Amino acid sequence: MADVHRRNKWTFAVGTTGRDAVYTLVSMYFIYYLTEIVQVSDAVLAWVSSLILAARLFDAVMDIVMGSVVDNTRTRWGQYKPWIFIGMIASAVFTVLLFTDMSSGSAVTVVIFALFYLLWSLSWTANDIPYWSLMPALTLVQKQREQIGSLAKIFATIGQFAVVGTIIPIVGAAGGDNPGGVLVQAFGAKTGWVVYVLIIVTVMALGQTITLVGTKVPSLVIEQEKVTLRQVYKVVFDNDQLMWAAIAMVLFMTGFTTTTTFGTYFFTYAYRDASMYTVFGVIMGVSMITGYLVFPLLRKRFNRRALYTLATGLVSAGYIVFFFSPMNIVILGVAGVLLFIGDAFVTVLMLMFIADSIDYGHWKLGRRNTAITFALQPFINKVGAALSAQVVALVLIWSGINAAQGNPDDVTSGGLVVMKVWMMVFPLALTLIGYFLYRWKYRIDEAFYDRIIKDLTQRGQLTDQGSAV
Repeated sequence: MADVHRRNKWTFAVGTTGRDAVYTLVSMYFIYYLTEIVQVSDAVLAWVSSLILAARLFDAVMDIVMGSVVDNTRTRWGQYKPWIFIGMIASAVFTVLLFTDMSSGSAVTVVIFALFYLLWSLSWTANDIPYWSLMPALTLVQKQREQIGSLAKIFATIGQFAVVGTIIPIVGAAGGDNPGGVLVQAFGAKTGWVVYVLIIVTVMALGQTITLVGTKVPSLVIEQEKVTLRQVYKVVFDNDQLMWAAIAMVLFMTGFTTTTTFGTYFFTYAYRDASMYTVFGVIMGVSMITGYLVFPLLRKRFNRRALYTLATGLVSAGYIVFFFSPMNIVILGVAGVLLFIGDAFVTVLMLMFIADSIDYGHWKLGRRNTAITFALQPFINKVGAALSAQVVALVLIWSGINAAQGNPDDVTSGGLVVMKVWMMVFPLALTLIGYFLYRWKYRIDEAFYDRIIKDLTQRGQLTDQGSAV
């Protein structure tokens, strides 16, 4: 079993690299692509961002439906792997189309990008839900789950910040149609983006293939009847611990994604050197990887509640330093280290809270619905991304940054203050609200979880850890 766990841990984790690179590309740079490369008007940006919000919220609801589809899947390859493969192919295609400017006018721009975004979101759902549902199906041991989750997030961070660190230098897109990059010289700014996107989706396909071939799923759970759509509501909303964890995570992810989406604009218009975002991206990546590496070590000495308190303190300190920092990369870097180490801790903890809620729901409701329960994770990410994208788009219009079209001199000091408040103060408030909500309502600690597993085993609803099949 130790060899199976080691194999699963690494082959599952590798699959996150390209996935998170693609997600980072869309969540952090699609708005940037529209404003700085396609250079849409304020009216078009407002329409597109509103339609993206609607598409994300619709797709977030569809996550739950997709979870029921996965839970009801029975194939020779299992429940999860067929959907991981289908979603991988479809999301790769629509990612390329999303960054292909086919517009011929303002109205066409809105329709094309909104349609591609909706199709990309649905494709991503088909991959994301079964992928993360696979993780809690690999083991029932909390610390093994934490090891898998931490390593997966390390590889995810590598993918995420590979994009942050390379996209602007490679494509040369910091100044709109600035012909500074090799790809831009060869193909033009917009086509240069397509070439870059093709590279990223290829990396995703390779990583996902390793996961599909390499992971071995143990038989841990006694097979149950398929879930009906009527039962889906009960699975999700009667699981009170899942609901409280989800609300806390939506608050945190909305704030955090708002901060990262503003990153390129901050260094372009406030710091006045967009190339320094690459340096800051390296700081972010190293900090998050450090956080994921340190988490299992701290977990040996501290319980989850103590680590969440530490993480919230680090994130809060990071936002405060960031807000009051002069335009000095050293001080901003210190803020980044605090912020992103804390974020790494929160990310792993939230992943574990949802995984443990699967076992809690099984214990409380009498049936185990892994994919439906884990559908709350992409639901959370999409709601957070949708809300943050709308906040960012409106603030870009309000502050005058979108109208500046890449010229920092056209943005007033008041406009920069508006951006900083929504980039740092707003996320800090959401982080604190989420933390206090967790302290008040979430009660699955280590002792309670052990009791849950013991009770389920005694009921005959779990095996004795099974063997890999």
